[in-house]
Amino acid sequence: MMLSLEWCKCGCADDDQEMPQFQQKTKLLWITAALLSGFFVVEWTVGLWSRSLSLQADAGHMFSDVAALVISLLASYLAQQPATGKATFGYQRVEVLAALLNGLSLLAIATFITWEAIQRWQHPGAILGLPMLVVAVIGLIINLLNISLLHPHSHNDLNLRGALLHIIADTASSVGVIVAAVMIHLWNWWWADVAISLVVAILTGVSALPLVKESIKIFLEYAPKTIDPVEVEKLIKSFPGVVEVEKLHIWTINSNKVMLCANLTVECATNQERDRLINKLQIHLQETFKITEITLQLTSPTKPRKLPLHPLFSQDLSLMLAANKSN
Repeated sequence: MMLSLEWCKCGCADDDQEMPQFQQKTKLLWITAALLSGFFVVEWTVGLWSRSLSLQADAGHMFSDVAALVISLLASYLAQQPATGKATFGYQRVEVLAALLNGLSLLAIATFITWEAIQRWQHPGAILGLPMLVVAVIGLIINLLNISLLHPHSHNDLNLRGALLHIIADTASSVGVIVAAVMIHLWNWWWADVAISLVVAILTGVSALPLVKESIKIFLEYAPKTIDPVEVEKLIKSFPGVVEVEKLHIWTINSNKVMLCANLTVECATNQERDRLINKLQIHLQETFKITEITLQLTSPTKPRKLPLHPLFSQDLSLMLAANKSN
């Protein structure tokens, strides 16, 4: 006889709690996008006029920031749409896709800046240091303002973290442009513009790698780095009544939602014992590993467990009789 029960608990926040968070995130992204869009026009124009590669590179990075924020806004809107039809999980993975696109765009920008820096080194030209310095200082102020807006809300949101990484990389770029502008204005060291551009490219690429790596892991349905499936299995098996754990799967839907499903073979005499076991498992898994959604299938053993036999009784009877006759 085989009995099977399925239990599921959802740890998602209530709609009343999610809505203000979504509205706040959207507002922050719009403010950041507006600030960056306005400054991009100024920086690109001055970069062409002053013939500064680092300023043009920073403006290109700024443009990618705006594009990334627009993608983030679209992703944030789609992630709030309810699950319908075949989209049984809704569209929450769109945020992870946006984060991946942000990371890949940063890598593309780093490659482009490196290529342009090599070309500029081979064919140098005169650069106006003072306009370059003024615009770089304004850019630094705007980037610091955007960081102060996004950073407090980016810890548990991969999408906002991707946008924040863009801003941080652009802030480093602004600092580099300021340094290069001072060198060019005071000593006419045109090579500083190329050198800072290369530094910006390296920082941009390095900042993108963790974001791309984490996004790919979520798409490949890896267990979160904070959760060891072996430890989860040990915890489940430590509960009295749990005989075996099979098909244990732990994966991430987005940066805030971790899911678990498993088949458990249990020895419980009554449904009340099953209920108590499930409640204890849910509480411990949620508190210990921060797993928000848990689905467990409970199955009774198909056969009673055999007690270990004495070695004497495990031997073949005919062999024992044959041995006695030969003696």
